[in-house]
Amino acid sequence: MRVALVVNRASGGGTDPGPLERAMREHGAQVTTCGCEPADLERLPAADPERIVVAGGDGTVGSVAELAGRLDVPLGVVPAGTANDFVRANGLPLDPVAAAVLAVTGSELRRLELGRLGDGRPFVNVASAGLASVAARRAAPLKPRLGALAYGVGALRAAATASPLRCAVRIDDATVFEGGAWQVILAVTGAFGGGSAVGAADPEDGVLDVAVIPAGSRLGLARRAWGLKRHTIAGQRGVEHHRGHVIAVDVPPGTEFNADGEVRDAGLERVTVERDAYALVAGG
Repeated sequence: MRVALVVNRASGGGTDPGPLERAMREHGAQVTTCGCEPADLERLPAADPERIVVAGGDGTVGSVAELAGRLDVPLGVVPAGTANDFVRANGLPLDPVAAAVLAVTGSELRRLELGRLGDGRPFVNVASAGLASVAARRAAPLKPRLGALAYGVGALRAAATASPLRCAVRIDDATVFEGGAWQVILAVTGAFGGGSAVGAADPEDGVLDVAVIPAGSRLGLARRAWGLKRHTIAGQRGVEHHRGHVIAVDVPPGTEFNADGEVRDAGLERVTVERDAYALVAGG
């Protein structure tokens, strides 16, 4: 089997592809390794891979998943980020070498959807505006020391200091929310922030789940945080939960948001979903 291994060497404090390459070759794979920059991905089809394996954080997974879908080859995912929410959401091995072996030997495939921001960027977990983006920025400098715990510390700091986001949410051209919100979450797998999730989200159903946490007292945020950690936020009283194919979130110009762990400032004006976008190697 010809395997293209895409490695984000900066993920998780530094990813060494050597052990991954050896493990895959021991199971009969012919491995070609490349980086994750756009130029690297543009050259990858020339290798004519039969399977693509990505070792990186969730932000890297989205770009490589899009490419795997375009080439119509299965995608294997090796956890190499800080929180590895995508791997956890899909029940993949958390040990990188075990994940690499599954990526080349597994035969169980799951056809998953891919979210897409207005600027074309894909995402596999969530795009979230409000407290999540503030928490992500506060967590970034803490990741080298705290790992996944950085997300919790960032969230606590965000909850103590951030203000509600003024926004309007339209789903399939119908306005479903307008006003102040602590957070607006557009979910594919629904996983983010080192263990939080919109548990109602299904990455195989071809629609985006949208959870809106309206503004309220800071004391009430503890209950919302518990709902996110328990993956029950979509069912909490006062939280709005909707589903749709085309989502528009109107926010003040320059508003930052979090997409698969990366902070961005453009693309919420039109968010879409592509069903059966790629095939994930999900089991043996």
